[in-house]
Amino acid sequence: MPVRQSRLLNMGSRMRFRFTAAAAAAIVALGCRTAPEGTVAFEHVNVLPMDAERVLEARTVVVSEGLIASMGPSREVRPPRGAEVVDGTGRYLLPGLAEMHAHLPSEDAAPEYVDRILFLFLSNGVTTVRGMLGNPSHLELRRQIEDGTRLGPTIYAAGPAFRNTPGLTPEAARARVREQHAAGFDLLKILEGLSVDVYDAIAEEARQTGIPFGGHIPNEVGLLHALAEGQGSVDHMDNFLDALESDDSPIRNAEPEVRSRDLGLHADESKIPSLVGATKIAGASVVPTMALWETFNADRPVEHYSSLDELKYMPEGIVNAWVESQAGRRERLNPESGSRVIEIRRKLLKALQEEGARIVFGTDAPQIFSVPGFSIHREMRIMADAGLTPFEILASGTRNAAEHFGSDKFGVVEVGRRGDLLLLDANPLDDVGNVARRAGVMVRGRWMPESEIQAGLAELARE
Repeated sequence: MPVRQSRLLNMGSRMRFRFTAAAAAAIVALGCRTAPEGTVAFEHVNVLPMDAERVLEARTVVVSEGLIASMGPSREVRPPRGAEVVDGTGRYLLPGLAEMHAHLPSEDAAPEYVDRILFLFLSNGVTTVRGMLGNPSHLELRRQIEDGTRLGPTIYAAGPAFRNTPGLTPEAARARVREQHAAGFDLLKILEGLSVDVYDAIAEEARQTGIPFGGHIPNEVGLLHALAEGQGSVDHMDNFLDALESDDSPIRNAEPEVRSRDLGLHADESKIPSLVGATKIAGASVVPTMALWETFNADRPVEHYSSLDELKYMPEGIVNAWVESQAGRRERLNPESGSRVIEIRRKLLKALQEEGARIVFGTDAPQIFSVPGFSIHREMRIMADAGLTPFEILASGTRNAAEHFGSDKFGVVEVGRRGDLLLLDANPLDDVGNVARRAGVMVRGRWMPESEIQAGLAELARE
């Protein structure tokens, strides 16, 4: 496939020099230097900078040595000598997208499978990935991508998840926090089942060491307590539904399988504003993963999902496991409760957006019927159906993601940002479905035209 390591551009060691807008524009306009190898200029393109809801028409954007080197009106900024020129006439350029809840391959995964997952993300413009079920191999994978020896999205790597395991005392949990911080992981991943004392020990040690934590919210801990303790992200809108449970709910003390099946029937929507307000005040990011939870809760035949065209890019064994899992889940589904869960989650998402809480885009790929990269399109459709505008949806996967990390390296199209860009044949502000109308993807300054992407996908489909 066209993304094998032999064809990678080694840019990592050269991604250090930041141009000022004026100096870079002057250099390019005067044509007084030959462009470094790998320089790409998008000419006459419409730019969605994503710093605000606006379109900058007829721009030239030059990417050199992995960074956006200059940007300005095409009548003023000319491509430097030797640059590859991409015709942007009638096209739209925006920042590459972030997948804020992904699962990177396991330690024992074959290199070919790792490259498959990385390429699938890139093929749909996902240039930043927050891996949420980590292991030490992800640190090496992150390094390879950073130094240019492997092509892939920029990785933010969570450490091995904190779950309810024998021997995980508060003291042991604190030690694990310190170990993961020292190892260089970017965040801690929280799973269900933790007791309050263990959770609080993790939170306190995380604050002291300066490493963020996020993911699920254990039922014993609860949403409001987690927000008060500084959990940085609430993934899957976890525990919102439990927090909405009516005061007179007949299943409050029922077995977990009963609560899971019927909880949607006992939600009190009048509690939504207070929960949304608490989330906004806490400054936590919310990763909705709407499509996945609708897969879990919708009363649809398995064939509705198993016929998705993009499944051909995943190994057959994984797809078969997804089909079997979904069949079992549907047998346990209470359709009435599931329908209410979908309805309430959409209302929650809309309320969070209207309140100004930070929503960051994520799909939990690869996960049941969520193929990396391709899953973004189903997610965006559902977010639109919930009432979010195209700009709000795109912001969740660009500038909001950068704000979550406190980063000025990506998320906006401006000079000095990383060369992570998505070129489209139609304006996604008119219809967010236009994100699927790609003309190409740029990752860390490496340009991949759509013809190359399609050739890579065709090879994956044959394997």
